[in-house]
Amino acid sequence: MKNKTLTCAKRPCASCPYRKDAPSGLWARDEYEKLPSYDGEIIDQLMNGGIGVFLCHQKNGHLCAGWVAAHGPQNLLALRLDHDIDPSVYDYKTDIPVFSSGSEAYAHGIRDMEEPGRKAQKLMVKLLEKGLGK
Repeated sequence: MKNKTLTCAKRPCASCPYRKDAPSGLWARDEYEKLPSYDGEIIDQLMNGGIGVFLCHQKNGHLCAGWVAAHGPQNLLALRLDHDIDPSVYDYKTDIPVFSSGSEAYAHGIRDMEEPGRKAQKLMVKLLEKGLGK
């Protein structure tokens, strides 16, 4: 059975950890800890374990659009290693403001980890109702 060709959503979802307007403390710490491994040059990503594609937290079968936008599709080792990437991914752009690195997204994401704000709590409830929370 052939694997599905991976594409990006048109826009990063509202809960995307790379979105600047996503609430802090939404996802589990280990989800945020994955983000910095995709920073830097190809060798840095290899050394930091950033070799697997980062899929959308909505579990919709797409690549995380925020991940592609933040790191740039031409700079992601994981995209080079996966043979089932739709060519449109390499031209992906979004008008949604995203952090410029996984480290920035990580710092934002864990900032309110101990006491997530109301926006994060409301979004957590929505995600849990969809069966997407962790």
